[in-house]
Amino acid sequence: MNKDKKIVLDIKNLYASIAEKEILKGLDLQIQEGKVHVIMGPNGAGKSTLSKTIVGHYDTEIKSGDILYKNENIVDLSPEERALKGIFMSFQNPIEVPGVNNAYFLRTALNTKRKYLGLSELNAAQFLRELKKLLKELGMKPEMIQRSLNQGFSGGEKKRNEILQMMVLKPDFIILDEIDSGLDIDALRDVSEGINKMKDGKRSFLIITHYSRILEYIKPDFVHVLKDGKIIKTGGADLVAQLEETGYEALEEI
Repeated sequence: MNKDKKIVLDIKNLYASIAEKEILKGLDLQIQEGKVHVIMGPNGAGKSTLSKTIVGHYDTEIKSGDILYKNENIVDLSPEERALKGIFMSFQNPIEVPGVNNAYFLRTALNTKRKYLGLSELNAAQFLRELKKLLKELGMKPEMIQRSLNQGFSGGEKKRNEILQMMVLKPDFIILDEIDSGLDIDALRDVSEGINKMKDGKRSFLIITHYSRILEYIKPDFVHVLKDGKIIKTGGADLVAQLEETGYEALEEI
């Protein structure tokens, strides 16, 4: 990895468990500023556990190791503090929140971040003007923002809504956990276009996927293979083709 590039996330010798079961076993990973990193690996390798551990999900317990975000160890920070510092995660299965209006949720989240950054809050009219532009870009129906958060949404609608949240909040580091699962061709294209519009040379991405199809739309700079709780191989976009040809079993640990 290019040593001249700024490292936005540096994970060192990370051991983490879920329900007392050790999942991550001495994992090391560096994420460069402005780059798209992809994590691939077999089922049970620890991909989703890694993403949850980075954002401080309550399911995970860090046994040892460090997670440095912008040179600050965030291991002891709450999920809310990590989010305010610019870390965003799109969940594989977004939860439904009955009774919480989607637009209200988004404006509250944005204004909380703006307040943290010392910026003035947006009123409802200001926020809706900006939100409608984003809805159009994502191919989302305007009435979706008036519904309860994710309630009754199809799989594709939930994933589009996750990308909408990302575009509203404009985070610095974005984790996408199987954002492509369950999407038809049109939804995959819309979601991918939304992600690509967020690329600005500064914002970093960590995409976790089982499939190569989303990588036809979003070009990765680095591909990492996670197996048995560790990164066992790192390469460029050509590593994806190698994995499709040989599978994970052919890889040797480094």
